[in-house]
Amino acid sequence: LTGNQDSANDLSQAACLRALEKYDQFKVGTYFDRWLFRVTQRMWINEIRKQKVRQGEGLVPVEEADIIDPKASPEMNLFARQVLLEVMALPEAQRSAVSLVYIEGFSYKEAAEVLEIPIGTVMSRLSAARAKLAQSIKSEEEPS
Repeated sequence: LTGNQDSANDLSQAACLRALEKYDQFKVGTYFDRWLFRVTQRMWINEIRKQKVRQGEGLVPVEEADIIDPKASPEMNLFARQVLLEVMALPEAQRSAVSLVYIEGFSYKEAAEVLEIPIGTVMSRLSAARAKLAQSIKSEEEPS
């Protein structure tokens, strides 16, 4: 969500604290990981709003994101950075759906439950995101 390791650590700690404070709102028999993700996502959205009001800033620039994998080849790290740039450029709704399904491994149904939207909306957002990413890649591959 944050695009930055330090911010992610801070958000994780704050989300765990919030989960402990709000444990009475968790419904037994439901998925804890989905509930915790939703708590975390709401906290992050609120943080973005606060930053926009205070500083006129929002998401962490992708160029500052920590995505280097020491085991991967330099080419793979460059590709990962480019993919992250493209994903982070997506609208928030599409970016959330892509993160849940393609990064976190949630099913469409699970992502719909986490985002509290119909499954068809998840599918639509993913389709739009794939089209936008494909267009971005295609335009980069075309000779200038």
